[in-house]
Amino acid sequence: MQVLTIANQKGGVGKTTLTYNLGKALSLMGKKVLLVDLDPQGALTLYAGLNPDSLEETVYQVLIGELPIKKTIKQVNGLEMLPANIDLSGAEVELINEIGRERILETALEEIKDEYDYVLIDTSPHLGLLTINALVAADKVLIPVETKYLGVRGLAILFRMIEKIQRKLKPELGICGIVPTFYERTTHSRQVVEELKQYFQGKVKIYDPIKKTVKFADSVAQKSSILELYPNSDVAQTFIKLAQEVEKCLKREA
Repeated sequence: MQVLTIANQKGGVGKTTLTYNLGKALSLMGKKVLLVDLDPQGALTLYAGLNPDSLEETVYQVLIGELPIKKTIKQVNGLEMLPANIDLSGAEVELINEIGRERILETALEEIKDEYDYVLIDTSPHLGLLTINALVAADKVLIPVETKYLGVRGLAILFRMIEKIQRKLKPELGICGIVPTFYERTTHSRQVVEELKQYFQGKVKIYDPIKKTVKFADSVAQKSSILELYPNSDVAQTFIKLAQEVEKCLKREA
């Protein structure tokens, strides 16, 4: 089992959309995938077709030790997921004095390591204890970045966090790469992608951009993936290619 955390402390960069559609693409490739919602807003849970407010068994109960992880995994729309709701917002306060608090999610995932090929973790736009847990549990990190200059500026903060975790908690944590999101056919979007490629040349892979499209709003409204609703679209093909490349990344050093 390989664990991929999708992280960026900036909100609105497409983390949830990326996590769900990448998970579906890997599933369509015949892989057993578990999605983990580690954001108290429960956006991934909602996207998958569950009502966060009605759930009593979520990742929160796993983190505070009330339930084993196997008891909280839900099957929905052909995927398996560990859901979240607003209860999760209290986890950081409750876990602050716990011994090994940064490794609670990693320890929980150990119980199911033989049951999945890949685990994809969606994180909140906040570099707190929950995101630290997601990064420590991960083998690799995938970073969505909105193709706007303000979206790029916050990357330094995230990379410092990753370096700190590599130094103090998980030396083997790797970076799969950066996914430019909300890409438009404008000079501005192209310049941002070129800037990313130049800045990270030889250090971090920059994947093909994911185009901005109303198809994402449609897929969220219908609680379905782009790959199911618009299988022949450019954006669906981008996710299939991304899934293939991410799989190669995760298989290295596996």
